[in-house]
Amino acid sequence: MNKRMVWIIAKKDMKSIISIKQILLPMLILPTVLCVIMPAVLIFFLQANHLSFINGPDQMLTLIGEIPGREGEMIRHLSDKKSQMIYLFVNYILPSLFLLVPVITSMMIAANSFVGEKERRTLESLLFAPINIKDLFLGKVLSAFLPSMTISLGAYVLGAIIINVLTYGQFNGFLFLTANWFLFVLWIVPSLTTLTILFNVLISARVKGFQEAQQLGGVTVLPIIGLLISQVSGLFFFNPVIIFLIGIILIILSIFILLKIAKMNERHILFEKQVN
Repeated sequence: MNKRMVWIIAKKDMKSIISIKQILLPMLILPTVLCVIMPAVLIFFLQANHLSFINGPDQMLTLIGEIPGREGEMIRHLSDKKSQMIYLFVNYILPSLFLLVPVITSMMIAANSFVGEKERRTLESLLFAPINIKDLFLGKVLSAFLPSMTISLGAYVLGAIIINVLTYGQFNGFLFLTANWFLFVLWIVPSLTTLTILFNVLISARVKGFQEAQQLGGVTVLPIIGLLISQVSGLFFFNPVIIFLIGIILIILSIFILLKIAKMNERHILFEKQVN
């Protein structure tokens, strides 16, 4: 592996992201809405006792009664309903929404990787340049991984500050700094980002347009919606063991897709799929 060449490719792609508004704007707007504006608005209305702002507050309170273990007991012993609902939202529902940040940002960057080169008419010269195809793929993956992780970590930090400022007096502690959240940020986000990037790079190397790559890559959002539904319906609740197992599954899937990408480690195969 030529580390210098990998970094040159990654840096070139990361610079090009800034000039593409259809990629840059969603990358900035989505984390702001999901991790700052929406939690702040919801917490504000709940603290003001506007429980009607939540659809089905009784259903959410029933859901709280189903949370097992020590944490479930702790939530049910909180002083009032609004505190219970805020805790449920921040530590069980918001994590699934937060995962949309790394998924969508990495999806948009990675989906643009090869088709973007074609649309800018630079793919042919890139394929015929003295670059190892493995280095090319690694550079593309790195160019999506670094911005996605940076944005995700930044969104988490900013969201943690906003939420803890709004709720510290109510809970007499930091609401956003739990074992579940740390596992999400340090374990799930990197593995999910890697899987999303590999999947979208694979798609991008096979299709011929950004819109097509983006539409096919959107499949990666569906499991996140499934996680959100599982939390709202009470199918299962996040705990460190479940979060760890989810991360293992993501890593296994990443290895499977990586093996698929390895089969494309021939210059003429990639050229035929993109240029012909």
